[in-house]
Amino acid sequence: MCQIYAQADPILYESRARSVRIMGVITTIKLENLFWQTLAELAADNDLTTNQLIAKLHDEVSTHLGEATNFASFLRVTCLRYQALKTRAGFDTKAVSAANKINAAA
Repeated sequence: MCQIYAQADPILYESRARSVRIMGVITTIKLENLFWQTLAELAADNDLTTNQLIAKLHDEVSTHLGEATNFASFLRVTCLRYQALKTRAGFDTKAVSAANKINAAA
């Protein structure tokens, strides 16, 4: 079992920092490359750039909780939940996106 994980491409777990504008303020977020890839996929599925998606998520979590504490961890959990949703639902990425857009329009 460990070989499946231990033999992962090191690029996937290498951290990368990106500058993102959130609520008019430029901030730096550091995540592993695999999470950046997943955020880019989620953003594309929703016709957003990665930076637009991150700003939208920050706004939504701040509205819901009053603040966005430990935001980098929130983004990692968002990626895992997104992947789990795709797997459990048996949908391809576009089906998940369509469902999200329908829910947003309701």
